[in-house]
Amino acid sequence: MDAARRDALLGFLALSDRLKHVERAAMTGARRENSGEHAWQVALIAVLLHGEAPDPKPDLARVLSMIAVHDLVEIEAGDTFAFDDKGLATQAAREAEAAGRIFRLLPPDLAAEVAALWVEFEAGATPEAGFAMGCDRLQGFAQQVECGAPAWKAVGLTKARSLVRMAPAIALGAPFAPMIEALYDRALAKGLLLP
Repeated sequence: MDAARRDALLGFLALSDRLKHVERAAMTGARRENSGEHAWQVALIAVLLHGEAPDPKPDLARVLSMIAVHDLVEIEAGDTFAFDDKGLATQAAREAEAAGRIFRLLPPDLAAEVAALWVEFEAGATPEAGFAMGCDRLQGFAQQVECGAPAWKAVGLTKARSLVRMAPAIALGAPFAPMIEALYDRALAKGLLLP
């Protein structure tokens, strides 16, 4: 590895550490979850549920790669709460702009690879992207149910509106659909969602 490549990688790793300072709407204990914690738990979900996926199973290494990079854009674009209509209106543009700035800090071959993983995740069209997105949606949903859903309550979230967000994960079937259905039962029983 030459010095320029080494320095670019070290610089990018230092930048990626800033993901730990991006706060999300979900609570973890008495504080907000950060995007670094979110990504770790999404990766754990992928590892644990991969064996439950129907055959042919998605390539777990590619799934984990997408999970590792999909939220890096939040370092500059910030996290957008799934039910923040104003933020959602500009999310795609903000994140695409951030991706362009952040990924180009890598050596060109890795910049192209990371950008392709990010685009694949966002499109959700491959089996690996679908599985990664299912893990991402499950994590956020489970986190809200676990913490008492203050973010949902603040926007008066209904089950119908929530189902629009969760539909891609539910459509994947096992292992996501039964887990999400159980979480809906819990959320409704606890009064975390409006019917």
